[in-house]
Amino acid sequence: MASLATAEACDSNAALIASGDVRCLQPIFQIYGQCRAFSGPIVTLKVFEDSVLVRSNLKPENMGWAGIVVNGCVRDVDEINGCDIGVRALASHPQKSNKKGIGEKHVPIHFAGTLIRDGEWLYADSDGILVSKTELSV
Repeated sequence: MASLATAEACDSNAALIASGDVRCLQPIFQIYGQCRAFSGPIVTLKVFEDSVLVRSNLKPENMGWAGIVVNGCVRDVDEINGCDIGVRALASHPQKSNKKGIGEKHVPIHFAGTLIRDGEWLYADSDGILVSKTELSV
């Protein structure tokens, strides 16, 4: 899916930003992966230092994702940077996560200064990340 430029989306949707229907995530994310820009409907996962739910959703039968935004750290950055997917994360860290399988899917999550709901739309590029209640066009 071709991604919408976030700067252009902000310029064209000022009223939606003012109403809160479009939100800009705080600029705290590092860019990983080969895909610098991505967009699509959001699927939320809520986990804490546990990668089991994340990994199970990254299996080939669940793919189709354009990108992933992680409110935490990633590791194996060279491997991630070789993948044809967009990844945003706070940082990299070499320590592995827990493997308890604890987490939730399709629940509201709050990070980077905004509430994010399953089914909303995400737009990410080198300028930043937007979340919208509906699919955007310019």
